[in-house]
Amino acid sequence: MATLKIKKGDTVKVIAGSEKGKEGKVLAVNAKAGTVLVEGVNMIKKHLKPGRQSQEGGIINQEGPINVSNVMYVHKGQPTRIGFHVDENGKKVRYAKSANEAID
Repeated sequence: MATLKIKKGDTVKVIAGSEKGKEGKVLAVNAKAGTVLVEGVNMIKKHLKPGRQSQEGGIINQEGPINVSNVMYVHKGQPTRIGFHVDENGKKVRYAKSANEAID
């Protein structure tokens, strides 16, 4: 399985689907399923039963997963593709292809 180019904490823009055009911060990455959770995007309603952790149940809004292929990394306000370079120290780093600048 290839390495995902999007990491937790990155700012991404949705490029496909009903939420197209929205931007947000990545909350979680599921590499096995190839999905990401983006803050404020693909909001779903979840019905929660009362339990030990939350004494009252109800309907809560939370982010739903989006396929990683439907989001694009935002570098200096512009969506860009991501590549990998090996720097002078021999460490593998991500870089923005549009500006050819290292991200990490």
